[in-house]
Amino acid sequence: MKINIIFFGQLSEITGTKNISLEDMADTKALNLLLHSTYPLLKDQPYRIAVNNQLVSEDVLFDEDCTVALLPPFSGG
Repeated sequence: MKINIIFFGQLSEITGTKNISLEDMADTKALNLLLHSTYPLLKDQPYRIAVNNQLVSEDVLFDEDCTVALLPPFSGG
């Protein structure tokens, strides 16, 4: 199963890229484990996860070709 991951703001600076594609990723928990081992600085950064344009706060299973966005904190005005 392929998923597309988009990094925003300082998260793209930490990872050195704005997007990546991954195979065989089952859920958000597995994604976080992989990202934290690949990019250790992400562990200390607050971010939210959106799956197919929906913010999630718990473990979510991925569908084929879904898009996952990692969003840093932001404020509006």
